[in-house]
Amino acid sequence: MPRAPERARRALRRALVGEPDAAQRDAIHLMLAARGMAVDAAAAADAAVRAAREGRYDLVLCDRAWVGALVAAAPDATVVALGESRDAYDWLARPVHPDSLDQVLRRAGERVALLRENAALRGARPRLRAEPDDGAIAGLVGRSPAMRRVIREVRQVAPYKANVLITGESGTGKELVARALHDLSPRARGPFVAVNCGAIPPGLIESELFGHRRGAFTDAVRDKRGMFEEADGGTLFLDEIGELPVELQVKLLRALQEEEVRPVGASVAVRVDVRVVAATVRDLDADVAAGRFREDLYYRLKVVPIELPPLRERREDIPALVDHFVRRYADKHATAGMPVRGVTREAMAVLVDYPWPGNVRELENAIERAMVLCDGPEITAELLEERLRRSARHPAVTADPDDLSIKKASRALERRLIAQALERTGGNRTNAAKLLEISHRALLYKIKEYGL
Repeated sequence: MPRAPERARRALRRALVGEPDAAQRDAIHLMLAARGMAVDAAAAADAAVRAAREGRYDLVLCDRAWVGALVAAAPDATVVALGESRDAYDWLARPVHPDSLDQVLRRAGERVALLRENAALRGARPRLRAEPDDGAIAGLVGRSPAMRRVIREVRQVAPYKANVLITGESGTGKELVARALHDLSPRARGPFVAVNCGAIPPGLIESELFGHRRGAFTDAVRDKRGMFEEADGGTLFLDEIGELPVELQVKLLRALQEEEVRPVGASVAVRVDVRVVAATVRDLDADVAAGRFREDLYYRLKVVPIELPPLRERREDIPALVDHFVRRYADKHATAGMPVRGVTREAMAVLVDYPWPGNVRELENAIERAMVLCDGPEITAELLEERLRRSARHPAVTADPDDLSIKKASRALERRLIAQALERTGGNRTNAAKLLEISHRALLYKIKEYGL
């Protein structure tokens, strides 16, 4: 793979120069052409907008007053302003100096290369081999459409070194996905190193990631390998990447681009072979727009995005998750003679009804707690925390109290009636269908649909 400056230079193939001053326009045209680009030029704003709409440009350099119009005309291009501008990707002062131009071209080229790489990989993904029936992956439990999509994406992406950005609410299982990507990859025999970027003090995170040399600072009494070196040949999982301080984002970007790190206090860089998987609960698009997260780093991390659904949007997976956790903790506490082997129908109804703001992690904790308190073979509803049972007695019609959807309310009511009919008939589906005045076949379909 070409090193970053060369890769960036190759990415910029076609450029448009929109500049009213003839001398500046010609000078920029010559500098860009000398750097291997095909260049078009326009002396007026309307001509530049027309050219931008008709041509496929990687780069547009234009008068700062024209930026808004050209961003709208060429949304896929990287727009650089001639004159200071907040609306452009970058800007250059007049007169344009070759060294300043090269710096901007390097940043712009890297962005274009990342966008191109992202689009190419996404385009290739449908052609990648999928496992039959999107089979389950250890730790990723569920057969809902949302989880089948996640499992399919993990299987498709795992063999590649491409960086992955996992998003989702807290407790949805982002580290499980990261571990699955590692375990299913050719790097499975290498190390899996996880670091929570939000849990390390800002003054220590550079040393934790990149290492340090003895004497680099007061407490550096010996050389220390950083997380990148520890993960060499394997996978580095950067959890809560949105919490990484801005001043360290540029150093992380360089490490990803150059595939090398420079420990604090070192005079030379260390080569590393690492596949990076990052995760966040933050809205990084908003952070990029607000200047809290570097756009170039965002695209470098988000070559392949995987979004995890909250548990409230895949309630049909709750019974399978409950069974998974019961078996896990029965084995964990086997030496204590734990007798639990399942949950009652009433307890399962409570668990399925609850909205689980803490997602799968909260469900797991609730099951372990109930198992520790349980003396019989099944967890009863009474052993579940009051807040769970209260939710079942007074359920929210939807997960969002401001959601006034009649369709969602109807589904919630329908599910509750089916659950009550099954309870009243002791699970006899034929009699339950008669009570509900629907066909037996329709009831079977709805039981599956609602995860009852």
